[in-house]
Amino acid sequence: MRVGIIGAGIVGVATAHALLDEGHEVDLIDREGIAAGTSAGNAGWIAHLDILPLASPKVWRNLPRWAFDPLGPLAIRPAYLPALLPWLARFVAASQPSRIEASIRAIATLNGRALAAWETRLASLGLGNHLRDRGLLSVWADERAFRAAGELIERQRALGIPVETLDARSLRALEPALGPRAVAGALYPSGRHVSDPLQFTRALGEAALQRGAHLRKFEIIGVSGRGGEIAIRTSFDTLALYDRVVIATGAWSKPLAAALGDAIPLDTERGYNVTLPSGRLGLTRPVMFEGEGFVTTPLDSGDRVGGSVEFAGLEAAPNFKRVDAILGRLRRFLPEADLTGGDRWMGFRPSIPDSLPVIGTASGDPRVVYAFGHAHHGLTQAAATAELVAALIADRRPPIDLAPYSPQRFGKKH
Repeated sequence: MRVGIIGAGIVGVATAHALLDEGHEVDLIDREGIAAGTSAGNAGWIAHLDILPLASPKVWRNLPRWAFDPLGPLAIRPAYLPALLPWLARFVAASQPSRIEASIRAIATLNGRALAAWETRLASLGLGNHLRDRGLLSVWADERAFRAAGELIERQRALGIPVETLDARSLRALEPALGPRAVAGALYPSGRHVSDPLQFTRALGEAALQRGAHLRKFEIIGVSGRGGEIAIRTSFDTLALYDRVVIATGAWSKPLAAALGDAIPLDTERGYNVTLPSGRLGLTRPVMFEGEGFVTTPLDSGDRVGGSVEFAGLEAAPNFKRVDAILGRLRRFLPEADLTGGDRWMGFRPSIPDSLPVIGTASGDPRVVYAFGHAHHGLTQAAATAELVAALIADRRPPIDLAPYSPQRFGKKH
């Protein structure tokens, strides 16, 4: 079959490989090309150890402190609040204990497949050198918050995730750059990160083109059935016809899904980061600073510091004071680090209120498959998502139950 994949970010290029494996003709369609959006600048974590949704006790525990800080880890621009209210209502509903539990199970199911899917894919392409195995580290500045995380750590262990808890002394023996503010930690030795998100996604994209995929640079206006095929209409008023279409356009997927009959409550978490010259932080592995809303990663391109969640839509200008605020909080943990300069960046995470991606067929035409809304787990879940999409394209039963990720879990567009 001829398959058009709309979106050439990490989910799109991973999906291209899964479809090429099965003998399909594949076009990657993107207005700017491979890795031109959020896939270029994320933190680079394969966060398969993560099992918590955004609507989690951890977030609600910190929300009173964050809510009064416009540059804090989670902020809503006042002008955007009216547009965000429907999403927020669903987010509150997703925060009910039973809904949180359902999201945890669904995240754990998909993330449980994530690392193996990447290892298999990269081995098949000879790109395993892009995967780093230095583990992941979580750091706390508050002993009470660390003790409160004990239940989550035990649950991770019950899922087969190895976790080593660390006191202040052993934490600094592991990462001497950490100052006295770091009082406890948790080491996840099976954690992974990639060489650099941009380099990684481009390498996968180039490998897909070498295997026979084609890159088409168009801005998509609409997708609709046209007889026995699916028509993609572009900004050049050009029609491209396919047997199947995959929508993997991240934060820009909502209007395409709406035109196909699905009202997806997709919004945008704007994330910020700065990449400093390598070695500036003195850290040897990725670190999450718990309760602070940011992480650090030693990438091939430099030491990346980023995170935070800002709701302000797709059009508002970046507020890079958020980067300054992140660096201010980081300085308290790394008092000797040189945090000056660096390259600043802002990207758009496609966010669903229950923190689960949308993977499934369109209401208006089952020949169209959705693969978007991965939020903080796009890089993590891309290879596993690609396997699920390939099963749907081939009309095979997917290896996991896709009901939790169904586009129709929100109801159809009227």
